[in-house]
Amino acid sequence: MTEGLLTTAYIAASILFILALGGLSNQETARRGNIYGIIGMAIALIATIAGAQVTSYGVVAVCMLIGAVVGIIVASRVQMTAMPELVAILHSLVGLAAVLVGFCNYLDTGHPLTGVEKTIHEVEIYLGVLIGAVTFTGSVIAFGKLSARIGSKPLTLPARHWLNLGLGIICVWLGFVFVGAENPNVGLIALIIMTLIAFLYGVHMVMAIGGADMPVVISMLNSYSGWAAAATGFMLSNDLLIVTGALVGSSGAILSYIMCRAMNRQFLAVIGGGFGTAGGTIADVEGVEQGDVVAISAEETSQLLKDSKNVVIVPGYGMAVAQAQHSVFEITKKLREQGVNVRFGIHPVAGRMPGHMNVLLAEARVPYDIVLEMDEINDDLPDTDVVMVIGANDIVNPSAQTDPASPIAGMPVLEVWKAKTVVVMKRSMATGYAGVQNPLFFEENTRMLFGDAKTSADAISGNI
Repeated sequence: MTEGLLTTAYIAASILFILALGGLSNQETARRGNIYGIIGMAIALIATIAGAQVTSYGVVAVCMLIGAVVGIIVASRVQMTAMPELVAILHSLVGLAAVLVGFCNYLDTGHPLTGVEKTIHEVEIYLGVLIGAVTFTGSVIAFGKLSARIGSKPLTLPARHWLNLGLGIICVWLGFVFVGAENPNVGLIALIIMTLIAFLYGVHMVMAIGGADMPVVISMLNSYSGWAAAATGFMLSNDLLIVTGALVGSSGAILSYIMCRAMNRQFLAVIGGGFGTAGGTIADVEGVEQGDVVAISAEETSQLLKDSKNVVIVPGYGMAVAQAQHSVFEITKKLREQGVNVRFGIHPVAGRMPGHMNVLLAEARVPYDIVLEMDEINDDLPDTDVVMVIGANDIVNPSAQTDPASPIAGMPVLEVWKAKTVVVMKRSMATGYAGVQNPLFFEENTRMLFGDAKTSADAISGNI
């Protein structure tokens, strides 16, 4: 393939990637966005393989076959509820790829550079390896936390901020050593030491972040993986990688900002960590007057829903864990057939990654037009007969507005307590990932339906 044709293919792929991002910004166009992305990636792969730089087609074919087989197996086996940890581990692979490409570029002596070109290329290598290493280990730890292999409680080491600052200063100093090294072995040693430090920093950074901030962590690591890909593009002089990495990096940064706003958090505060405890704990309420919890049965909930005109369903991570989305759709379908106005209220950080609830509801074929964001549904809650909260906790906690000392103070929440009746479906009185008790459970208009979300939803559906 000629250089001009390769450039044309890369431009076409870049345009398709931009269209894919635009399509994924809306539920109704998400499928079309995915198609654009698939076509763009196919063009990019074919053009790259047909380029002059690829000479060993057998090796490429074997690697692609292995990757395709692994991808098909993973896609067929991973449940939708496990998507957050899958996204995290895929981010780690992007980071690891950036690290390996960086080392290969530095060790490649086939095209020696001199002067300014050599300096610029070494800076590209150093930054690519640094970002990739942090992304790799940070994503692995995020995977461990999301899959419950590692506790969600933040690891707050003494003087952790000074530790991070010290690691950063050492990496900057090693960068000067690496770029200015006359002896390649000295540069290699500096690169190796920096990589190990970056690995350590990635572990420490995410370990210090509590479970309540994991949605922000996912979007943040997504941004990091994009910048790592862009740095790889500079190392390989690949324009498409640069453009694609910049798109992913910038969109991930914007998403992180949106997530932080949704949680009333500062981005640097999230990176600093220390917020949130291990989820699923019973809050310490000793000496605090909470009130009485009023339980309700599935049969009573069914009757309550059938007698309503307006119902809002607020899904949370508990719905994902129980895989109750299909049962919830059955409830929705039956109520709508009886003339009940049913809608869904989605908090931006519900679940363990941005859009987690939207993905699950789309899988269950819930109509897009009844799935509304928090800002769209909050004003309608006072006129709602029943709000059914399914496995959500922190995103419906009124203490975010009433208790300035709460860890979630100022966080925008779904104001479900303003509805006539609130039915909360939970396994127990355990707290959410923020580790704080929820006064909603003790409100006079709240009823608690204890049990597995899918079992309860099936029982409710069977009585409608």
